[in-house]
Amino acid sequence: MNSKKILIVGGSKGIGAALGSILSKNNEVINISRSDPPSDISYTAHYSLDVLEEELPKIEKLDGLIYAPGSINLKPFNRLDEKDFLNDMKINVLGAIKCIQKYLDSLKKSEDGSVLLFSTVAVKMGMPFHSSIASAKGAIEGLIKSLAAEYAATIRFNAIAPTVTNTDLASKLLRNEKMVESIKDRHPMKTFLEPEDVAETAAFLISDKAKKITGQIIEMDCGIVTLKT
Repeated sequence: MNSKKILIVGGSKGIGAALGSILSKNNEVINISRSDPPSDISYTAHYSLDVLEEELPKIEKLDGLIYAPGSINLKPFNRLDEKDFLNDMKINVLGAIKCIQKYLDSLKKSEDGSVLLFSTVAVKMGMPFHSSIASAKGAIEGLIKSLAAEYAATIRFNAIAPTVTNTDLASKLLRNEKMVESIKDRHPMKTFLEPEDVAETAAFLISDKAKKITGQIIEMDCGIVTLKT
C-alpha cells in the first residue's frame, strides 16, 4: 500500500480519532482540531485551531482530505430557531467547504486526490427531531455529488452516512442501558456502530483500493434504512 499524505479535520475525538489511529500507522497524517489528539496517535503534525474562525495552515500537496466535525442537535421543529439551523450548517457544511476550497490545489497535485465527508442515515430515512441536522447533512450529500461531477477527472469525493455511533456526540442517546437496548432494537442487526467501524470504511474510501469510487454516499445503517424485519 502506497503511503499517502492525508489531512484529517477533527481527528482528536470520535470517528476522526479512530481514523487517525488507523491511517497514521502507514501514512503521513496531519490533524486540525480545537482539542489535542490522544497521545497514542502518531500524527505527523497537529494544528490546534477553530476551522470556522481561524486561518487554515498552508499544505503544499495532499492525497486525502477528511472532514470529520459534526453535530447532533435533536429538538422538536417548533423549538428550533434560526441560530440552530445556522450552527449546524456552519459546523457540518461551511467548515467542510472552507477546507475543500483551501486545499483544492493541494489535492490536484496528487495522482489520486480524495475527499471524504460525513452525512447521516437521517437524510434518507425521515426521523422526528432531526430537521436541523438532516438539513445540514442533506447539503453535504448534494455537495459531494456536485463536486464529484465537477472534479471527476482529478479528485474523488465520497461520504459515509452512519447510523448511531458510540461517540461523545451520541452520548445523550446512549446514556443508560435502557436507551442502549432501545437503540439496538431499532436496528435489524440489533446493534449500532463503534467509531472503529466507520473509520475502517473511511480508510478504505480514501485508499488506492477505492480509486474508482466517487460521488457515492455509503450507508452504514445496521439495516435500519434498507431492511424491514
